[in-house]
Amino acid sequence: MNLPNKLTVFRVILIPFFLVFVMIPGIPAGKWAAVGIFILASLTDLLDGKLARKYDLVTDFGKFMDPLADKLLVCSAMIALIELDRIPAWVVIIIIAREFTISGFRLIASDQGIVIAAGIWGKIKTTVQMLMVILLLLNLSEELPAYTGIITLAEQILIYASLLLTVISLAEYLWSNRSVLSAEK
Repeated sequence: MNLPNKLTVFRVILIPFFLVFVMIPGIPAGKWAAVGIFILASLTDLLDGKLARKYDLVTDFGKFMDPLADKLLVCSAMIALIELDRIPAWVVIIIIAREFTISGFRLIASDQGIVIAAGIWGKIKTTVQMLMVILLLLNLSEELPAYTGIITLAEQILIYASLLLTVISLAEYLWSNRSVLSAEK
């Protein structure tokens, strides 16, 4: 297993540790540990792709697992944020529905011997979602009550930008790969 793929697996391994710090109250500096773990996991996403392309280490495993690891990380975080009352459940449901749709689509393509890598809109969506999660985890309104209005506005902008990019990336993904649905075995 090459280094980019190891980073992808490492990202998945970090998820339970992240969730412990997010969900178990009373852990000293738990919020900051969760944010740190989430940022570290997010950076592995950036790094594994760069390394894979730079050193020609792109593999079918990486094409499949990298987006899946991103989905697991971001969706786990958003589900936790519902529990913390930081994001509306309906937004997360739409985002997760998109992820299931894409995963199902990838399975159909895989059955036809086709591996589909993430597109640019999906990468932008993931980046915005990761920024949204970080801001929502930080819950800066607690730390900086004088700036609650602007912080809340920034959070809302990122939530709805994530939602919009979710829909755009789904449409682009399905359109760009529509031949998979019409392919005959």
